[in-house]
Amino acid sequence: MAVSRVDGRDKVTGQARYAAEHWPEAGEGPLLYGVVVSGSVAKGRIAAIHADAALALPGVVDVISHENRPRIRSFDIFYKDMTAPGGSPFRPLYDDKVLYSGQPVALVVAETFEAARHGAALVRVDYDVEPHETYLLQHRGRAYTPSRLKAGYTPPPDTKGHPDDRWDSAAVKIEGEYYSGVEHHNPLEMFASTVIRGADGHLTIYDKTQSSQNSRWYVSHVFGLSKDKVTVRNPYVGGAFGSGLRPQYQLPLAVMAALKLERSVRVVLTRQQMFSFGHRPETQQRVRLAAEPDGTLSAIIHEALAETSRIEDYVEVVVNWSGELYACEHIRLGYKLVDLDHASPMDMRAPGAAHGVHALEVAMDELSYALKMDPLALRLKNYAEVDPSHGLPYSTKELRACYEQGAARFGWDKRPLEPGTMREGRELIGWGMATGMWDAMQMFARASAVLHADGNLVVSSAATDIGTGTYTAMSIIAADAMGLPLERVRFQLGDSTLPVAPIEGGSSHVATVGSAVDGVCDKLKERLFNMARRMDDSPLATARLADVEFANGGVRLTARPEVAVSLTDIMAASGEARIEEKYMMLPNMLKQMKYQRATHSAVFVEVRVDPEFGTVRVTRVVSAVAAGRIINAKTARSQIVGGVVWGIGQALHEETFCDHHEGRFMNHNLSEYHVSVNADIHDIDVIFVQEDDRIVSRIGAKGVGEIGQVGVAAAVCNAIYHATGRRVRSTPMTPDKVMLP
Repeated sequence: MAVSRVDGRDKVTGQARYAAEHWPEAGEGPLLYGVVVSGSVAKGRIAAIHADAALALPGVVDVISHENRPRIRSFDIFYKDMTAPGGSPFRPLYDDKVLYSGQPVALVVAETFEAARHGAALVRVDYDVEPHETYLLQHRGRAYTPSRLKAGYTPPPDTKGHPDDRWDSAAVKIEGEYYSGVEHHNPLEMFASTVIRGADGHLTIYDKTQSSQNSRWYVSHVFGLSKDKVTVRNPYVGGAFGSGLRPQYQLPLAVMAALKLERSVRVVLTRQQMFSFGHRPETQQRVRLAAEPDGTLSAIIHEALAETSRIEDYVEVVVNWSGELYACEHIRLGYKLVDLDHASPMDMRAPGAAHGVHALEVAMDELSYALKMDPLALRLKNYAEVDPSHGLPYSTKELRACYEQGAARFGWDKRPLEPGTMREGRELIGWGMATGMWDAMQMFARASAVLHADGNLVVSSAATDIGTGTYTAMSIIAADAMGLPLERVRFQLGDSTLPVAPIEGGSSHVATVGSAVDGVCDKLKERLFNMARRMDDSPLATARLADVEFANGGVRLTARPEVAVSLTDIMAASGEARIEEKYMMLPNMLKQMKYQRATHSAVFVEVRVDPEFGTVRVTRVVSAVAAGRIINAKTARSQIVGGVVWGIGQALHEETFCDHHEGRFMNHNLSEYHVSVNADIHDIDVIFVQEDDRIVSRIGAKGVGEIGQVGVAAAVCNAIYHATGRRVRSTPMTPDKVMLP
């Protein structure tokens, strides 16, 4: 099924309103505007804040800092949102400590945005500066094993077999170090919070977040407010992919101002300030692979070192993939952190896998050349039929079909083995490929469904749509389940008062919330069927539920479709204006834990390299994906295309540079932080391999949010080597690196 977005018209006509586009109603008073003052040193204490000049400006109402903020809780536990890692979360304006450059140190609040911005420029802050450390590679000696207290994180498994001995004695082996610089989120919508204070003190907050209930949880705990005093809404989110998993600091600052001044307040971060919270962490990896002469892997050793902040152990699953992708009896994996004077890193699309699978897949390509084997043939030679690290079967795994269909579409069989043998004009041409893998997760969720007498259905859950098509996918699932036309179904999300839903992340939303929607529709169907049987002269009076199906807006005998009753007739006969059901979906953990559950992909890439300038163009990509049942092929394809574009950005463009003398990110704007633009993107072909996984979810879906990016950067790297014979082991692969001998 390929359906256009049900919310598409609202978005293209400006009817969809985002966090900074909501206003107080009549009687709720005019809105105040807050502008954040960012700190300028990487470590130390605030000695003094000079706010007189700002306060003297017409329209400026207050300058809030740690010296005059309203009361907030003191214990760490109150600042831990639902995805917080181990440690002590950052507490904005809590005290005089400066933990990283760009940290918020004050909030100027004014009657107009212009006055607040002018005031923020006039605030002067004196610091007692302390020495800082911001460079991962200079502090490797301080590496430690991190806390495992982060949702979704699994430490590397124990060593299997004797990998070091096998590597030492191997006939064929390779070894490489891989470096990935810091990357920052740059969603189209700035991070913003609009707090509407009602006459009774109730706070209605429009927040840019991937979970309205996570933000409500955080605000309630930090400020000691009962949850019925706070409602958080996020009906539309202009991109996030990890940056909205945790409440960002504009949220507590806006609430702080609303509580202190008893007014409605809006705080919007600037593009530069969006470089002052989490980022994909700087990471260094070391991979060693060994193989028999026929290509059979005999050892896999993968170790990673990543940065975190001084206050939290932010962790990712970086190396575990190397124990799950290929059959091998001897595997050793390691992962450690170094704490630096930066803000805590945070999830960015395919966190951990984007870097970890990149290193493994580039290493596999290097091994293929050492063996003089085709890279695809090497992967097929070591195809894992069961999870090598845990010995578990896969719930479903159609990776072999991804290889076959992707290679056929790309024309891989025409690829010469030797690098540097294809040229057109002045450009060298290279073909590379890589494997992708991501978890197939399911959380718990609730949904409610209301069928009205006119036959319209409203389904609700506190889910989030970050632009990925949640409105549309859930509407399709409900319409299919109830046998209703799509235009008679409406899905509600983005409100903390709706039935509980997990944070939108990890490619788990469709498998989770979609299963809850399917479940509540099942309850509604059973109730409607019983109502139909009780109708006077009902043609279904003697039927069983197993004998009927819901289709064309009614319920009918499966064997005799002409024997049917419409849903509107059932409602009319009952005299009910509406009927409602609720459902809680809990994953069947006992069943799921017996399987390795994952999505897979095979990515094939063509690059064209200018050998004199080192510039790289990615001219063709084929991404073959196995991600369970695809609910909506149109939005799912868009997800994969978006992931491929991000992967090209990871491969060639994205990196935030730190001035380690100042401890500060320097290229904190879109003129100097490069992302892929239209001119960088050419043909992207997406294949969805047939798969239906009823272990991961009752609707057969796994999720496609992350898998589109995993493996892309590795395939680009491998294609560059095929074009030039030069191996670049760090990302992004900028012209200066490609030109190195």
